[in-house]
Amino acid sequence: MDDEANVTYITLSGYVEVQKYRYLYFLIMFTVYILILSCNFTIVCLIWMHKNLHEPMYIFIAALLLNSVAFSTAMYPKLLIDLLSNKQIITYSACLFQFFLYYALSGSEFLLLSAMAYDRYVSICKPLQYPTIMSKTTISIFLVLAWLLPACQTSVPAILSADMKLCHSTLKGIFCNNSFYNLNCVSSRARSIFGVFALLDVGLFPFLFILFTYTRILIISYQSNRNVRKKAAQTCLPHLLVLISFSCLCAYDIIIVRMESDFPKTVHFIMTLQAVLYHPLFNPIIYGLKMKEINKHLKRLFCQAKLI
Repeated sequence: MDDEANVTYITLSGYVEVQKYRYLYFLIMFTVYILILSCNFTIVCLIWMHKNLHEPMYIFIAALLLNSVAFSTAMYPKLLIDLLSNKQIITYSACLFQFFLYYALSGSEFLLLSAMAYDRYVSICKPLQYPTIMSKTTISIFLVLAWLLPACQTSVPAILSADMKLCHSTLKGIFCNNSFYNLNCVSSRARSIFGVFALLDVGLFPFLFILFTYTRILIISYQSNRNVRKKAAQTCLPHLLVLISFSCLCAYDIIIVRMESDFPKTVHFIMTLQAVLYHPLFNPIIYGLKMKEINKHLKRLFCQAKLI
């Protein structure tokens, strides 16, 4: 473990043949990062510019896409620097900060998806009460809680880890997720208990709430007329696709720390990349293609660009 001027460095050993393929990796990652920024900001700008998109559902979509941009910006610059460096290292304090951002923003995504599910439930199941329930105040509260609650809960294990003694200096990954717990000499019971509580609070409970709301929407839509069923399918399908995609990645992230030694390094590298590669790009593509109003404005935008 390098310790220069009281700074502890962690070696990131999750890369596969980085010396041989560094420029290929860099080109792919840089291209994906630019696409993530472009696609997400394009839809956010469309929602901001067009008044007919100033509705709760689209506001939550914009918040979700901005969350994806924040998540990617917390990961990609360091990944790109590592790919061009001779040594893939990170200070322990920076590792803790990256860990905090990774899980705080991931928790925010679950809570934003929960808010979107509740919005769809009220819109389809209680249409007459929708303007009263989904007021500007309600939306503001949901957005503040979605970002504040995971940040507060994730800060606790990060703070508890700050003063814990390290016995290892090599992290089997390409960024700091829960695998860095394995670097500590002893496990912290308080950190483990709080981690489980945070997982339930911003992960499992929101996931179950989303499943409950969409089940209710499915039942009520089935009992209603064709127009209600069509509306439910058009607005709920994109949310469900994003939920399934994100839940699979979260499940992998939780399992990987328990079965770290059982995964070949190449498989571990590829699976870890999925969290930062396709999911932040998956969100704007799904909402751009599947949400009728957003898709309509996107087509107009690209048609105008062709004319110019």
